[in-house]
Amino acid sequence: MAKKAIGILETKGLAGLVQGTDAMLKSADVTIAGPMRQIGSAMCNIVVEGDVAAVKAAIDAGAAAASQIGEVLSAHVIARPADAVADVLPQAGAKKK
Repeated sequence: MAKKAIGILETKGLAGLVQGTDAMLKSADVTIAGPMRQIGSAMCNIVVEGDVAAVKAAIDAGAAAASQIGEVLSAHVIARPADAVADVLPQAGAKKK
């Protein structure tokens, strides 16, 4: 089975991230890789995964939607992430300490 691509959308402010995430999930066949992460200084991000074309379409749609109500800091697609990248991604069901 081929590896899934991952896409990362990072915004300043939660409202933009929620708007962008909604657009990503509606525009392409992607899934959220784990919970939204708050980085600090109002920065937050979300990671989605799927096939390369779907992730690219989702990130483009999400960044466009998020930029209409907030500030997009980064929108990036990694087509074939190395296996070790999974160690730094948020995990579904992970709980904060």
